[in-house]
Amino acid sequence: VLYRRERIETPDGDFLDLDWADKGHDKVAILSHGLEGSSRGQYVRGQVNSLNQAGWDCVAWNCRGCSGEINRQKRLYHSGSSDDLGTVVEHVRKVRPGAPLALIGYSLGGNMTLKYLGEQGEAAAHVIRGAVAFSVPCDLASSSKVLARLSNSLYMIRFMVALRDKVRVKERMFTGQAKGFSLWRIRTFKAFDDAYTAPIHGFSSAEDYWMRASSKPFLPMIRVPTLLVQAQDDPFLAPPCYPYQEAQDSRWLHLEVPRYGGHGGFVSNPYYSDRRAAEFLSSIPPSRSGIR
Repeated sequence: VLYRRERIETPDGDFLDLDWADKGHDKVAILSHGLEGSSRGQYVRGQVNSLNQAGWDCVAWNCRGCSGEINRQKRLYHSGSSDDLGTVVEHVRKVRPGAPLALIGYSLGGNMTLKYLGEQGEAAAHVIRGAVAFSVPCDLASSSKVLARLSNSLYMIRFMVALRDKVRVKERMFTGQAKGFSLWRIRTFKAFDDAYTAPIHGFSSAEDYWMRASSKPFLPMIRVPTLLVQAQDDPFLAPPCYPYQEAQDSRWLHLEVPRYGGHGGFVSNPYYSDRRAAEFLSSIPPSRSGIR
């Protein structure tokens, strides 16, 4: 995948880096990566390649601080940063007027995607043709508890090392001093979200953040054909992250729960996630809600 980078400004004076893989198609898919991922991730590039072949131009956007350059503002990003996704959607609408759009999200990016669609409700139906999300911790409280288990310690160490490094940079930028000792003590999402995510982003606590940023409460408001794929053996997801009842009650949300796939794995040749996203988007009638 050969990207063309574009930098856009956010309403609060920050920036987002977008990586385009445009092949001259008349449809555009917007891809959102997972926690501490980026547009360079193998799973993102594989999906971009698959969608390009299926007739979609793609733009893989990078969350704040994930593009290779730290962002300007004190805030970074979090699971509920649907405002930044909205900024990307509006920019793509401006530069590609009239093009049908699709949203693809993985893990944290999938939570953003589902939350955004629920927040937009009927309004999204006039802009977005369809959406696909994989391995989504749509109930953040239960997912955080599962990730704190000893069996997930390798994942947690990897996440904490990356997140603590970014917080150290932010503390140097905004206070002139990195609190390395206190950061060293942070080893779980509960501790990290209480110490950093919640206060920096306007939440009262980790629990308040989990409640308000989780996409699960927004699922009933989705009005765009949306596929959610959650593997049974995903080590990051607890039972509340499998919204069986919400999917049963909705004509828009389609839930698939394959036996295997892990967290964003779905290994096959080609990758199941790459193939399934293209299949689902192709199955949506082009004339739905007036979108070509």
